[in-house]
Amino acid sequence: MNIGYARVSTEDQKLDLQIQALKQRGCTKIYSDHGISGQDFHRPGLDALTKVLKPGDTLMVWRLDRLGRSLMHLVRLVDELGRRGIHFLSLCENIDTSSPGGRLIFHMMAALAEFERSLISERTRAGMAAARNLGRHVGRKPILSDEELLCAAHALESGEATIFDLAKAHGLAPHSLRRMIRNRVEKRRDAIQTLTISVGGKQQA
Repeated sequence: MNIGYARVSTEDQKLDLQIQALKQRGCTKIYSDHGISGQDFHRPGLDALTKVLKPGDTLMVWRLDRLGRSLMHLVRLVDELGRRGIHFLSLCENIDTSSPGGRLIFHMMAALAEFERSLISERTRAGMAAARNLGRHVGRKPILSDEELLCAAHALESGEATIFDLAKAHGLAPHSLRRMIRNRVEKRRDAIQTLTISVGGKQQA
């Protein structure tokens, strides 16, 4: 069975051209998303379509960009359909995964997507390394600041509060708070102690 999918990004755009082209190529059912960007992860029409597709069916689109929000997303989606025994046909680009030529083009697209992914990964690693060299924090912002952790550590050491009380006050699990104190506060104290010994040694000399 040939099943079509049509999409336009804005409400003022029309689906007529896509639907007409899909019907002419023998689509008996057509699902659509109207006013939904290709960048959206959840598209009701496409989600419903992928659930009804069966082995031997062909998913048909007017143009490649109607289906995927990026080359990597498109390759991943078509590859998933292929594993389910479902073919894919894009009318404008004449890509038909049921034919040898269409499968070859799709494999070339997959290679380009992999290349794009490796470039993005390489740029990300280079950016993180440059940030670390400049002394900038890389990664997710800490839940608690160093000052807050120092106060918590002092409260624990003085007996003013328990780890359970402090964890509850900060909305954390006790083991998470204990790990934060150990990883940041104790390392900071060790660094200060090392610096003090080093400076003291120079002064004595």
